[in-house]
Amino acid sequence: MSQTKKVRRLAGIEAMCKVRTLRTSARKLNLVAQSIRGLKVQRALNELEFSHKRIAIDVRKALYSAISNAENNHNLDIDSLVVAEAYVGKNLVMKRFSARARGRASRIEKPFSEITIVVRELGEAA
Repeated sequence: MSQTKKVRRLAGIEAMCKVRTLRTSARKLNLVAQSIRGLKVQRALNELEFSHKRIAIDVRKALYSAISNAENNHNLDIDSLVVAEAYVGKNLVMKRFSARARGRASRIEKPFSEITIVVRELGEAA
């Protein structure tokens, strides 16, 4: 018996990229994702290029990957792509400890997060 074909979650004019382990908190990553939502991809790349946030470098790589997926896998025109969605989720948390006074310890949490970027091709009318 063969497996049935999986139904594609995105429309025919969309492509996505998901990065699972980004070493930053979801709150900080959402600030960067918020700055590129709804922009044309060239404008979004420029926004990430000149951003002062450290994590903007990794988000830029993810956006390049989404653009490449759109071009190579779905034959979309990269000049008419728009960042349709950019949303952030929490991932694992590394737990470390810091030595404190009088033999005690306190917990330090180092969170990871994930980002999903969906690009969509705009039609001629838009």
